[in-house]
Amino acid sequence: MLYGLLVLAGVVVAVFFLFQGFGDPARLVLGQTGDSTTINNIRKELGLDQPKWKQFLMYANDISPVAIHSRQEIASKQLKGIFIGGDIKLAIKAPYLRRSYQTKRAVSQVLLEALPGTIILAVAAMLLATVLGIFLGVMAAVKQNTWMDTGSIFASVLGISAPSFFTGIVLAYLFGFVLSHYTGLHMTGSLFDIDAFDGKQLQLKNLILPAITLGVRPLAIITQLTRSAMLDVLHQDYIRTAYAKGVSKRVVIFRHALRNALNPVITAITGWFAELLAGAFFVEYIFGWKGIGKVTVDALEKLDFPIVMGSVLVTATFFIFISLLADILYGIVDPRIRIR
Repeated sequence: MLYGLLVLAGVVVAVFFLFQGFGDPARLVLGQTGDSTTINNIRKELGLDQPKWKQFLMYANDISPVAIHSRQEIASKQLKGIFIGGDIKLAIKAPYLRRSYQTKRAVSQVLLEALPGTIILAVAAMLLATVLGIFLGVMAAVKQNTWMDTGSIFASVLGISAPSFFTGIVLAYLFGFVLSHYTGLHMTGSLFDIDAFDGKQLQLKNLILPAITLGVRPLAIITQLTRSAMLDVLHQDYIRTAYAKGVSKRVVIFRHALRNALNPVITAITGWFAELLAGAFFVEYIFGWKGIGKVTVDALEKLDFPIVMGSVLVTATFFIFISLLADILYGIVDPRIRIR
């Protein structure tokens, strides 16, 4: 947990100095046509008239869940939480990610609207990669040196070698354009389509191509890791003992061998799930899938840095949370490594 907090602190410093430490955010708010008086007022409102170190402290105070705010700041920023004190209050609050330069909407609101799309896409891709990857890895290990083993290795190498953006373009063109008449799929589309007559409609078919695109690389790695770990475990003494006692092959493989081979696979699953939440940026953009990735790329094109900064912080937080979750899962799957 301490390591995670230090990583998050480093991300905060990097994000601030990359996106606000240089340039003139007031110009990004008003464009190049704003007069000097208006620009000075915007700079004062955003705290840009203060030294950089003070601007950083103000930013850290805004995004920190435990902070100090004046009564006026709480009202103007519409902070939500528990506030203790008089004019200057100790705040235990939801982090304030500031407002979009372009739409003036709260960044947290923009990201919360896009977050479910990214989570659904990442979960679908990881579920595909996990179930299919573990199954193929187990089959490759059990059928070592057969066509199934060779085919799994070849497919894994191919999957690892293909970048997601390239795979996405190929799948979108082939199944969403050339064969669209047969597949019923489209090159772009989000989870919900807005129809003028029927309103919002769920479109799960739009999830298929981006989920496959995102899931290909973790599928390949999980297959290889499962195969390697299973081959190591299948040569252990307790596996031979189980066979000698007459335990069925299915029980030995799935109850004894697989469970003890899952630790490296869990590392891959949790690590890749966190990476999919961040790595979905270009895949979402290619398929027009409304999620944090597409929102962030659109914000970059418009130089809307508060949204980009908020997106990076949210993604980093997910990385840290999932890493902690992986440590907990290790102890559940393999009691031998629990801390006593």
